[in-house]
Amino acid sequence: MAVGASMRAQTILAFDFGEKRIGVAVGDAGIGLAHPLVTLEVETNAERMAAVDRLVAEWQPLQFVVGEPHHEDGSAHEIAHLARKFGNRIKERFRLPVDYVNEFLSSSEAGAQLREQGVRGRAQKPMLDAMAAQIILQSWFDSRIRNTNETNNKSNDKARNAA
Repeated sequence: MAVGASMRAQTILAFDFGEKRIGVAVGDAGIGLAHPLVTLEVETNAERMAAVDRLVAEWQPLQFVVGEPHHEDGSAHEIAHLARKFGNRIKERFRLPVDYVNEFLSSSEAGAQLREQGVRGRAQKPMLDAMAAQIILQSWFDSRIRNTNETNNKSNDKARNAA
């Protein structure tokens, strides 16, 4: 089958929002695989939105995923409201859906993965947030796959019980 509109990538952009840096990851919902993309080091909302504009123009996503930080007890982290605000901004600006993912320990996990790859200390800084965004997006993909499998299992159970 030729690659065409029916084979169009189901691109999703994910963000690990921070006041100084925003990690960005990209993935294809069709295959459920996330990749770190870039860390945006921007300070003003105008710079933030200009950088996101460029990413959206390049990747043409169908949807966004934004990490929403929580504490271990499940309560919202102090920066969670800023992540939501950012998500609402991009939702309104691009008229695309936004899902939020609890990003508890995503930065810690990203740091551990980088250490496993031999990247330590200050060398991690430019990669850490993009890796955290990858973990956020992969978590979103994995939860969608789990939900699909659970729905399929319930449908199969109903069909067996009806037979």
